[in-house]
Amino acid sequence: MNTRTNTINSVAVVGGTHGNEFSGIYLLRKWQQDPQLIARDSFATQTVFANPKAFEENKRYLDCDLNRQFSFEDLNNPELANYEQSRAKAINLQIGPKGNAKTDFIIDLHNTTSNMGPTLILLQSDAFNRKMGAYVKAKMPEAVVVLEDQTSVDEHYFLSSITKQGVIVEVGPQSQSVIRQDVLDWMEEMTQHILDYVELHNSDSLPSLPANYEAFKYEETLKLPEDDNGERIGMVHRNVQDADFKPIRSGDPIFTLFDGKEICWIGDYEAYPHFINEAAYYDNNLAMSLAKKVIVEL
Repeated sequence: MNTRTNTINSVAVVGGTHGNEFSGIYLLRKWQQDPQLIARDSFATQTVFANPKAFEENKRYLDCDLNRQFSFEDLNNPELANYEQSRAKAINLQIGPKGNAKTDFIIDLHNTTSNMGPTLILLQSDAFNRKMGAYVKAKMPEAVVVLEDQTSVDEHYFLSSITKQGVIVEVGPQSQSVIRQDVLDWMEEMTQHILDYVELHNSDSLPSLPANYEAFKYEETLKLPEDDNGERIGMVHRNVQDADFKPIRSGDPIFTLFDGKEICWIGDYEAYPHFINEAAYYDNNLAMSLAKKVIVEL
C-alpha cells in the first residue's frame, strides 16, 4: 500500500492454499478465463493458485500446512525445503517479499467443513479493516465478521501476512474435496464486495456506513476430550454441533464422552463457538474456536 496516499495499487486473490478446499480453486479458474470479473480501474488484480500439488493429490497439504509457513524466520530459513515450505518461499517471491511486498492486499479464499456461512476474517482492526467489515455486512447481511487481530505482522505466519493488508474469506459448511453451489456463490459474492470496497476506498467514495456493527473476536481454541495418551474419549455435544456463532454459557454442555457423560463449559464469558468440528483440525484433536461478541465502532 502506498503509505503517502493509502492507496491500494495491487491485489492478489489466492485460492487453493489448502488443496482440498475447492471453492477458491474453481473460482480462480473462472476468473482466469474472464479476468474482467475481478478487475477494477484503480488497482491491478492477479490470481495465485497456492498449493497445486496438494490439489492434484486431493489433500489439504503434502508435508505441512502451507498457511502456517509465512513467518519471517521460516521464509528466510534455507533448511526448510519440503513442498509447502518451498511453495511459501516461491509465493513470497511472487507477491512479496514480506516486509517490502510488491503487492498491497491479499484475499485468501478458504472453505470450512463447519457451519460458519459466509465469514470474513479480519486480521487487523485498523480503520481500513473496520470499514471493510461494515461495507461487506451492508452489502451482504448474512455475512459474519470475525476479528483475529494480529497486533504484529512480523509474528503473523498466515499467507496473507506477506502484505501489509490481507483478509481471509472462510465459507462453509462444505465437505473437503466437493463443491456446494451456495458456498461457492457466497465466496464469489463476498470477494466481489471486498474488491468493490477497495475500489471505493481508493477513490475516497465510500457510501455512508453504519456507525457500528456486530462481530466476533477470537478468544481461545478448545480441544476434544482426551485421555492421558492423547486419545479422544468424547465428541462435540449435539446441542453445539452445527451451531456456529450461537452462544454457549458457563454450565452448558459442550462435549459428550463416549460413555455418555456430558462435559459442560466453564467460562467467565458468553462464548460463540465457530470452526466447530472442523475436519482439517482433527489431527490436532481441536474441537472449536471460541469468540466473544463485540461491537465494532467506525
